[in-house]
Amino acid sequence: MAGITGYIHRWTEHLLSMVYPHICEVCGGSLAEGEEMLCLECDYSMPRCNIHNQPFNIIHQRLASHIPLERAAGYFHYYRANRYTRLIHAAKYQGRPRIARILARNFAREILPDGFFQGIDMIIPVPLHRSRQLRRGYNQSLFIARGINDITAIPIAGNLVATLPHSTQTRSNAYSRWLNSRHIYSCTDASDLHGRHILIVDDVITTGATLLACCEAIHKVAPTAKISILTLAVATLG
Repeated sequence: MAGITGYIHRWTEHLLSMVYPHICEVCGGSLAEGEEMLCLECDYSMPRCNIHNQPFNIIHQRLASHIPLERAAGYFHYYRANRYTRLIHAAKYQGRPRIARILARNFAREILPDGFFQGIDMIIPVPLHRSRQLRRGYNQSLFIARGINDITAIPIAGNLVATLPHSTQTRSNAYSRWLNSRHIYSCTDASDLHGRHILIVDDVITTGATLLACCEAIHKVAPTAKISILTLAVATLG
């Protein structure tokens, strides 16, 4: 089943690339030679967070009271009126995870010269429960990890697993999100994580409940591990 799903997904992506080969995903305008997914104007206008060099940025603030983070990076601000949110929706819900890979690749290329990835040993994507991944056909966070790997060559690891289904959290407050997430994740091959610097990646951070649960699962079995976070988008709360 998983093999068939993967084949269908790859064929769909191939068809989409032929149907929409030269269209900006944000404005719908034609792409010039050398542009990929975003036109130059939309790339320039992206509401970048520019927080990866800040020692205690908004991602630290959402997680630091529970888990100490080494570094944290978010690509762009995510809010309802922001037309760039359609990139996340297309990658996550519309069968186009290649968008997440391209975004991650572009982001990694931008922050690589600042040393963000220095010393990081492995990339671990936030996992999906098997039932949800079978329905969706892919895990968009894995494509984010692949995009970063394209630029950094940092290996991708699958030590983090979702052992329980994850119910929707769209209308939940921060505490409810944390309760909903805290027992979902666990780690395999914990010996591989001891003393390592791990980069956890996801598409969006809202309250941080999901990422916090992932961090807690890793620290539970590997307390000497160092953890950094990278997300494509940082949601505005309130």
